[in-house]
Amino acid sequence: MSSKVTPVQPAVLLTIIAESVLQDRLIHLLKGHNVSGYTIAQVQGEGGHGRRFGDIAGYKTNVEIKTVMSREVSDAVLLELKAHQDQHAMIAFRQNVEALE
Repeated sequence: MSSKVTPVQPAVLLTIIAESVLQDRLIHLLKGHNVSGYTIAQVQGEGGHGRRFGDIAGYKTNVEIKTVMSREVSDAVLLELKAHQDQHAMIAFRQNVEALE
C-alpha cells in the first residue's frame, strides 16, 4: 500500500461578527497581518447589544467576516480585536480546520 500525502494543512477559521461601521478597520487589521483572503456577508441577529435587523443600510447592521489563517496569526488578530469590543458590538471566534495548501 502506498502512502499518500494529504493536500491539506492544519489552520484556523476566524469568524468576526461586528457592526458594519468596523468593516474597513477590520479589513485593514487583517491585511496588516498578511491575511490573503476573506469573505464578508451582511448578517442580522440579536445579542448583548440588542437586535440587528439590517433593514436600513448602515444603521444597526452587522457584517460577518471569515478568513483562514495560522493559529499564531489568529492569536495576534484576536488580541487586537479585543481593543474594539468596549466601543462596538462585536464577537470573534475561531475553529480548528484543515485547509488546502
